[in-house]
Amino acid sequence: MRELEKFMGFDQVVGQEDLKGHLRSAVRSGNISHAYIFGGEDGVGKSLLATLFAMDLLCEEDGDEPCMTCPSCAKAISGNHPDIIYVTHEKPASIGVDDIRDQLVNTAEIRPYESDYKIYIIDEAEKLTPSAQNAMLKTIEEPPEYVVVILLAENPDILLPTILSRCVTLNFKPAADEEVKEYLMQNLHVPDYQAEIEASYAQGNVGKAIRAAESADFMHMTQDAVRLMKTSKKMDSLDLIDAMKFMSAEKQKVFGYLDIFSMWFRDVLLFKATREIDNLVFKDEINAIKDRAAVSSYEGIETILAAIETAATRLRANVNFDLVIELLFLTIREN
Repeated sequence: MRELEKFMGFDQVVGQEDLKGHLRSAVRSGNISHAYIFGGEDGVGKSLLATLFAMDLLCEEDGDEPCMTCPSCAKAISGNHPDIIYVTHEKPASIGVDDIRDQLVNTAEIRPYESDYKIYIIDEAEKLTPSAQNAMLKTIEEPPEYVVVILLAENPDILLPTILSRCVTLNFKPAADEEVKEYLMQNLHVPDYQAEIEASYAQGNVGKAIRAAESADFMHMTQDAVRLMKTSKKMDSLDLIDAMKFMSAEKQKVFGYLDIFSMWFRDVLLFKATREIDNLVFKDEINAIKDRAAVSSYEGIETILAAIETAATRLRANVNFDLVIELLFLTIREN
């Protein structure tokens, strides 16, 4: 489930130092809000930090973070703590009023079974329907003294103003590439060069970096993407058709390919501006990067980077796949 046995406290949440400091201070001082919103994209550590915060509130030892060994922590690690409630929902696209009434509103008046707090964690809170949000409003406005509600949302602004105004909002920021790289190397034993690529690919999203590191296909996808970019300037009509066929076969991974295309051209732009190698992601491809930097202008590289972003936006809007990819490769070739 949450595999918290792998984690030994707040420091295992990569980055987010201000947020971790705020929560540590709240627990130590007893100045706990009854409602929090953890905002940020999926994979930045919202769920992990929410669980660790809940564990810290319920931990039987007096320390700076959850001890991971007391009976309370052991139950939380196994996912069986009766006073940590993960609100679930059957409909994948929404969290309805019945979900909130059954799991939160109607149970909030029942005192904690073992602890001083009863903690509700609602993942994907942006999926709460307006009716569900209104149903939980009174619980947030006038909660029993022991209730803490934590909403995890990729985009908190979607929530109703009445909810937002009654919660302490903590916004998660992307972690630094070096922090993500160090995490991959130390915890997943990823080699240096691979960790650098995966950290850059993740753009501060630790979950995305972990998924890349644990994927058997990621480095193969990276090699294929780099191969396409190395030959993109000299593509003739037949090469373009072959590239289109390849991308069509890899359609399920297209956003991963687009991210790697962007990484490649950011390296080209960086080298063109600085003539330095140390900060490049694809250091092993320096000759190809140098060649591309020599034939593409600053404006051309920026046009390519914008085209890659536009292609991703169009694909998410279900614009014709082949048309989007063909236009992208033409833009890459001509600039």
